[in-house]
Amino acid sequence: MPSAIRRALITWTPAIAVAVVVTVALGACSGGDAHRAAAPKRRQDFVAQAGDFRNLHTMTKVRNFYVDNRLGHLDQTLAVANSPNGGRYPVGTIIQLVPQEAMVKRQKGFSPTTRDWEFFFLSVTPMGTTIEKRGTADVVNRFGGNCASCHQGAAARFDGVCEENHGCAPLPIGPDVFHAIQESDPRPPG
Repeated sequence: MPSAIRRALITWTPAIAVAVVVTVALGACSGGDAHRAAAPKRRQDFVAQAGDFRNLHTMTKVRNFYVDNRLGHLDQTLAVANSPNGGRYPVGTIIQLVPQEAMVKRQKGFSPTTRDWEFFFLSVTPMGTTIEKRGTADVVNRFGGNCASCHQGAAARFDGVCEENHGCAPLPIGPDVFHAIQESDPRPPG
């Protein structure tokens, strides 16, 4: 073997061997994909904007109210809404009885006092929706009722959602009036 090749092998073989050993050792220390710790699951939240509130008839009607879920969890939302035992609504749920009021489920811990619901007082026109007021314990509807106070009456198993048998005080108007208000939603239906 020519001496130039022999000298190159003698010089570089130990360096290459060390590099291979270091690479293998580092790979073993990292644990590979099988041992890598799972990244913590990012908490999901939904901060509603005016455009998220559309004509009630674009939502899904459940008995006398309308639901939707802007994060794609409509099946889970409907499962809770239709369960006689109640349940916790998923983040992103929007519930509306009338076009001018809404409640939106936020991430766990957003507002323990309101079971993580954010309440909205809305103005609606054929041009769309404007958020007049949003918050937790300080939103008042057009009848002068505090949203959070009314919803606190709901049994815990119903996650703060009022209906006739959920523990909330009865509403001052009947279902026929609510139906007329729902039908008069001026926003485009599509």
